[in-house]
Amino acid sequence: MRQFFLGAIVGTLIDSLVLLSATSAQTVQLGVVKSPDNQGYWSGITARLNKTGVDYCIVDWTQVEQVSDFGSPQVLFLPNIEQLEPSQLLALQEWMRQGGATIVSGAVGVLSQPTIRNRLRSLLGAYWGFALTQSVNLEPLSTNTETWVSATGLASKIQGGVLIPVNVNSTTVAVWNQKENPPAVVTTDKSTFLGWRWGVDGVAGAEVDSAWLRATLFRYNITPTPREANTDKSVPYCSKNQSSRLSNNLQQPRTTNQNIAQNDPDAGVLPPQTSPNNLDKLTPEEISVMSQELADLIGRFESTLLTANAADSNVELLTHNFVEQLSRRSKKETITGITNNLLTTNNQQPTTNRIVTQARIGWQNFLNAVDRKDYTLAKQYWFDTRRLLWDNYPINSNLAQPEIRAIWLDRGTIVKAKSEQDLAKIFDKLAAAGFNTVFFETVNASYPIYPSRVAPEQNPLVRGWDPLASAVKLAHERGMELHAWVWIFAAANQRHNSILNQPDDYTGPLLTAHPDWVMFDRQGNIFDSYTKKAFLDPANPEVRSYLISLLEEIVNRYQVDGIQLDYIRYPFQNPKVDRIYGYSQIARQEFQKLTGVDPIAISPNNPELWQKWTDFRIRQIDSFVATVSAHLRQEKPDLIISAAVFAIPRGERLEKLQQNWEDWAIRGDIDLVVPMTYALDTAGLQTLAQPVLTQSSLSSALVVPGIRLLNLPDIVAVDQIQLLRDLPAAGYALFAAENLNPSLQD
Repeated sequence: MRQFFLGAIVGTLIDSLVLLSATSAQTVQLGVVKSPDNQGYWSGITARLNKTGVDYCIVDWTQVEQVSDFGSPQVLFLPNIEQLEPSQLLALQEWMRQGGATIVSGAVGVLSQPTIRNRLRSLLGAYWGFALTQSVNLEPLSTNTETWVSATGLASKIQGGVLIPVNVNSTTVAVWNQKENPPAVVTTDKSTFLGWRWGVDGVAGAEVDSAWLRATLFRYNITPTPREANTDKSVPYCSKNQSSRLSNNLQQPRTTNQNIAQNDPDAGVLPPQTSPNNLDKLTPEEISVMSQELADLIGRFESTLLTANAADSNVELLTHNFVEQLSRRSKKETITGITNNLLTTNNQQPTTNRIVTQARIGWQNFLNAVDRKDYTLAKQYWFDTRRLLWDNYPINSNLAQPEIRAIWLDRGTIVKAKSEQDLAKIFDKLAAAGFNTVFFETVNASYPIYPSRVAPEQNPLVRGWDPLASAVKLAHERGMELHAWVWIFAAANQRHNSILNQPDDYTGPLLTAHPDWVMFDRQGNIFDSYTKKAFLDPANPEVRSYLISLLEEIVNRYQVDGIQLDYIRYPFQNPKVDRIYGYSQIARQEFQKLTGVDPIAISPNNPELWQKWTDFRIRQIDSFVATVSAHLRQEKPDLIISAAVFAIPRGERLEKLQQNWEDWAIRGDIDLVVPMTYALDTAGLQTLAQPVLTQSSLSSALVVPGIRLLNLPDIVAVDQIQLLRDLPAAGYALFAAENLNPSLQD
């Protein structure tokens, strides 16, 4: 009975505490967002919040999926949140639409997708332009309508950044005391944008940070009062749904992914490799990865400075000349030799020298903090040093050097052009951006972009003109090379059917005319359920003959400089789940002649026969590439032949794609290997590209790794390009023109 009575009391107390916490969260004035972006210096943020005297609750940013996840504070504060997902943006947008006020600070959204960054600009009335290279005095501009900035303690020396107002509703209420007085604080009716990283020691003092937050809250009719300091454990969560999830979610470390998982290879992108999420400690693996990232980033920063100081600007080499030149010597020797000959001994600008010095100090401070096991401070040094380098990356300098600078010009962008005049504007932009090679999407899902005498139907969205003829002309007028980018075995695409108002199961004009050319999976399906594509059968002689005729037509009718083979493989497969392709009637008959066994009857459980089936399919692709190369070189000996390929490990690739590009290069069937080394951060790109670039057995073939721009922040794209310049790459290829932002074009 006594135990029951004590249990009831304890239960009542626990329920009361939970109710009290929930009630407190519902009545607090300020919701403060906590995320992996600011967790490294969260202690500095909380110290300033306590100094301000405001009641606040915590929003777990990683759990925000809808507006209700913000709870019901009066004002929302996003201190230095650099990455927003689409769901988080929508929640913030809805919060502000419902009348919620928002305070933001630092380089908000700079690591987000371009569409998110653009929407944030409209929501906040400004965006982070660039970081200042040194501390500058902040000067409030008190007006009749903005009297709140007349509060004491707001003027101070701060290491901040310049904000760019974007519309007539944006009001600059504080400026930096330097030439032209650039904006430092910008407001709209519902937002206040502070142009520095609030809560970070060394950026601004705790007194001035607290003064600005108090003044901003006063703007929203909130008057903080001094109170007892809170710790994280006593601060409620803004949403009761997050109270049990926050610590578990943020403390799960994201390990470096050395396995390249690509369930959908057509959109396979390696996720970020470095993102410390544990609040309390760092694992030895995380410390090693983080330290290496800083070392590599500093090295790339210095390499960019050297390249920018190259004295000779006449370094434009077309792909054809580069292939010819590098075929005589080793790739690494030639690239290094040419680059070294171009470098001068000019001293770097004092500012950039100071940035490198500060970054090296920050790197050492990170290591020292790790040695002391002060992991919170170590993360702060790591985040700060990385941000210092990114904010000051020399992206405005002339970085031309002898390299292939290629871009895929995609079908969607071509279709939107409508005419040669519109297409000329695109080529003007590409030429101005420094590209010297264009992979022009010429055949997509069996639709040629030009009026063909071989293919059954031209892309209906470009009928009435010949984009390929225009592209060749426009490229050559601008000193650029034009390579026809051709889908080889992928013949139909369900995602494109909706664009063309075709039924979902439409197999495209080619397979409709020749249904016996299709490739089946083991269950008899035509379309791959993952990629939504249907493939031609590489073992079918009629298919091979058709494709060779199509490629010869392109080479003979148009003065293209090269042909790029894409989808030069079987569909992506996974034998472990019985997802296997290649079972056409012809392929089955041919394999049975060789082995006496129908491949439909074998499985990986019989390793010897299964390997023979895999080798049979590899040979179909290998022999086709060799035949195409021989035919095209006979038609045009100086034609450059490239292949867009996957960079996954060779054994896995042969089993799952039957794509044996190393042998194509060794035999001389292709001149350029263009691996699709798509990654969301530079460490991921290095993981994918370095093994390919360090192969010594590719004969004279050059390697031009690909960078996917979709969802990639501009500064990370620049950093990835610099990584490839530091590696023995012949250049880079950007995918694709539709994702090329104006800031990258500059």
